[in-house]
Order: sequence, then C-alpha cells, then structure tokens
Amino acid sequence: MSRVYILGGAQTDFERNWTKEGKGMVALLKEVMADGLGEAGLSFDDIKELNKDNRVSCFVGNFIAEKYTGQGHLGAFLTEVDPAFYGVPSARYEAACASSSVAIDAAATKIRANDYDVAIAVGWELMKTVDSVVGGDFLGRAAYYDREGKGIDLPFPKLFGKLADETLKKYPDLDEKRYMDALARISVINYSNARRNPLAQTRKWFMSYDQASMRGTDTNPFVGGKLAVSDCSQVTDGAAVVVLCSEKFMKERGIKDKPVIKGYGHRVAPILFEKKMADNVRYEYILPWTRQAVLDAYRRSGLSVDDIDAFEIHDCFTSSEYAAISSFGLTEPGKEYEAVENGMISFDGKKPVNPSGGLIGCGHPVGASGCRMLLDLYKQVTGTAGGYQVEGARNAMMLNIGGTATTNYVFVIGAE
Repeated sequence: MSRVYILGGAQTDFERNWTKEGKGMVALLKEVMADGLGEAGLSFDDIKELNKDNRVSCFVGNFIAEKYTGQGHLGAFLTEVDPAFYGVPSARYEAACASSSVAIDAAATKIRANDYDVAIAVGWELMKTVDSVVGGDFLGRAAYYDREGKGIDLPFPKLFGKLADETLKKYPDLDEKRYMDALARISVINYSNARRNPLAQTRKWFMSYDQASMRGTDTNPFVGGKLAVSDCSQVTDGAAVVVLCSEKFMKERGIKDKPVIKGYGHRVAPILFEKKMADNVRYEYILPWTRQAVLDAYRRSGLSVDDIDAFEIHDCFTSSEYAAISSFGLTEPGKEYEAVENGMISFDGKKPVNPSGGLIGCGHPVGASGCRMLLDLYKQVTGTAGGYQVEGARNAMMLNIGGTATTNYVFVIGAE
C-alpha cells in the first residue's frame, strides 16, 4: 500500500464574512482551490493531465450547506471552479463538525489503495448567512435533533455545558473552582495564540483572564450551564484544502521532504449525550471513544505522546478541549488541569495545544475544520507556520470531533 504524503494546501481568511461581500460557495471554492493547488505546486493544467489517466480525485467535506446555503450535491460544484475538474471523480462527505476529516480519510484511503496518485480534500462552510439563533438550530442536527436540538435555543452550548457538569461528577476529587479556572485559561491561551495567526478570525481580539474567568457578566454572559461566551468557538465562514499524493507521484516529480500521514483513528460513540455518559461509567475517561481513537492513531503510527511536538484539538468549547487533554495522554484522566496550570499546553510549553488558535481563536467553519487542522499540522512539521511556528516540530497530532464527540477522528503526521 502506498504511503500518503501531504503536498500542501491553503485556508481562506476566517475573519471574512462572505455574505457581506456578496460572494457565495463558488467564489469561496475558486479562491481556496486556486491557492491550495498553488501552495502544493500544482496547476489546473496538472489536474487535466492527471485526469486523462484517472489519477486524481476530489473529496468535499461539508456539514449542512442545504440549510445555510440551500444547496446540496456539493461534490459536483468543483466543476464550477475550473473546467479542469470536468470528469474528475468528486463527492461530498459528511459527519457534522468532522465532515472534512471524513473527506481526508477517504482521500488517504484511495491513495493507500493505489486507486489515485493525487487526492484533493476540501472542507467548507458558509455560516453567516443566518442569525445565531437560526444557525444554532441548524447545528442542532449534529446531535440527535428530535431529542437534543429541536425547539432548544443554542443546543450545543447547553450540551457541552452538560459535559462540564458530567466532568465534575465523574471526578469527585476535582475542585469546581479549579476546573472552571482551567477552562478560562484554555480560552485565554487559544485567543492569545490566534493573535499570532494572520488567518485567524479573532487575530485582532483580546481575551483577558479576568474576562474569561468572570462569567455571567454583560460582556461574558452564560450560554449553556457553566459555560459563557468566552468558552465557545466561533461562527465562521471559510474553507481549507489539503492535497495528498502517493509515493509514486513524489518520485515522478522529484519531490522530497514532504510529511506523511503516519497514523489515524476513527471511532463513533453513541449519538445521544446521555448514552455517552452512561457508557463512560465503565471507563476512566469522560470520553472513552475519543480516547480509543487516539490510541488507534498511536498504534498505527508507532508513536506515543512523547513523540508528538504539537497538537490541534477540537475546542468547540473549552470543556471539549479539557476532556481531550487526558485523551491524548498529556495527563491522567481527572488531572487535566495540571497541563493547564503548569504551562504544558501553552504556546511555549512542552506540548503546545492549538498554536493556530484552535476553533475558539482561529474559527470554526464546521465543514472546514478537519482540513484546517491537518493543514496546520502540515505547516508545523514543515516549519512554515510563521508567527505560530512551534520550534523543532517534527510530529503533530489532531483531534476533530463531530457532534458531542460522537464521531472522533485523529490524525498523526510528521517528517519521514
């Protein structure tokens, strides 16, 4: 089976509001595909040539464009980007917030199986077409909508607020004040990291510890249980693309020093939040299927947490990042606060988490986040992350979840 290399990719500026610009899906895709191919050293003419021998395919990740933009059949819309995509196999993949990770997984599988030599994974979402209440209802479809989303304002902040409650319940020795302080510090770290990232949605924002820790105020109101606005990821327009290729293609082009996908994990937990919590009674971890996806990725890569230099974690809420800290093996379960308090996960810490700013700081266009995370891993291990480069990064790891950690995707990439 072929090794899967990452040639490069691109991300749109997550600060932009495409609806206000009078632009839609096709404009978004045209921009990110042109930039992504260029960064990967390819052109539309290369796509045409590869397609003559059926050596290229495309994989589109998107969660719910039918609601946000009124459009389905998304795989076919790459033909609107450029005629080079006429005839190129392309389809849409969906798994809520992990939609573009599914696209990456499918693309990588086709490379491993020697079906194609180049596979393009692109994820996107346009979320600023509606107000926050309507958008929150749309996002409720990532949960069990009839039982967890329908008729509930902003269902996901409430569900991840319940995760905070359940974390305190599962680990009775965990002091609530210490836990909430750790969540506030996670928020501050991610906003601070975003200020280093020229494509981050909140790069011009500032989040102080005082604001993040003082919830329930006019500037930081509660939105779901113990969680406030500072604990939430962003509503974002954006797209990201990564270009994967085979070892054969690398040799043909004389390309060297590109990272490879060293390992992956994919696990699905019960879709109902209450069933997840009932299931975790048997395990040490609050999110055992997330932990299992991480273990699968370590096993497939032959690496351990000691080998990983940077992490991109799905911080849709601070409570999800907190739970992921132990899932990666950075601490024991129930002791995640230690990695926050001792500076381990800070930008200049031993194991930096979300140097890009994460979903809280960089932004969270739902269908794009998996591709954006993989692209940021690529930047870290190739030394091209600019102002948010982790010094000496050789291996990097990501966690992308869909729903309330229902779909769990983990990828490890690194230098050969």
